[in-house]
Amino acid sequence: MSRRALSFGVVAEAYERFRLGYPVELFDMVMTYAGQPVRTALEIGAGTGKATRLFAERGVTVTATEPDGAMLAELRKHVAANVKTVHAAFEDLRPGERYGLVYAAAALHWTNPEGRWARIAALLEPGGVFASFGGPLQLADPAVEEAVRAARAPFLESDDVPSPDGTPPGHMQWPGTELQRSEWFADVRQSVMVRRATMSARDYVGHLSTISAYLELPTPEREQVFSQIMQVLPETVEIAADLTVHLARRCREQ
Repeated sequence: MSRRALSFGVVAEAYERFRLGYPVELFDMVMTYAGQPVRTALEIGAGTGKATRLFAERGVTVTATEPDGAMLAELRKHVAANVKTVHAAFEDLRPGERYGLVYAAAALHWTNPEGRWARIAALLEPGGVFASFGGPLQLADPAVEEAVRAARAPFLESDDVPSPDGTPPGHMQWPGTELQRSEWFADVRQSVMVRRATMSARDYVGHLSTISAYLELPTPEREQVFSQIMQVLPETVEIAADLTVHLARRCREQ
């Protein structure tokens, strides 16, 4: 697991405060695809539990796994009794119990690609569902986006997490591309759930403070870039936070 993947613990409280949660429509989409009641789920890289709550609060017994102890401690402040927490990286999980759903919320790209789909399949009941969802939070106004890009440029060329396989926009996106090639999964679907939000400039910069590209900067540079960005933002900003959702079904064993 990369160093960037384990950089979030120092901002666990900010992550909980400034990262958006997940809408009930996402839960409904996953359950409709499943086509049957989902009673148990395993979450990969649960963070502070934004997606954990989406499923646990609707009756799913969730096992939330997270390699960063500080993130997991923050999660435990916010989840219900039907959540089991496991301090472990995905690669360190051992096959045993199988689940009706395995999912990752903006976390799958941090996992090791070698053997990824075989490991996920081993954690799923035959016919069980895998779901991956996430997407960047972007400024909706192109002029504001350009001003922020210019303010950031002396410190960072980009704050994106690049597609692991370089898939161009407008096509099946990663991880759907890998799922389609995997012998373990079938019925791969990709959907986009449109989300819009308004937040204060300060909260937007708070969100940026939880992004790994900024966390990798030396502290003085990080403080400088946030100061520069604050100077070019209006008091409130419109946000596009669309979720790209991938769903797939574990092939039934013969």
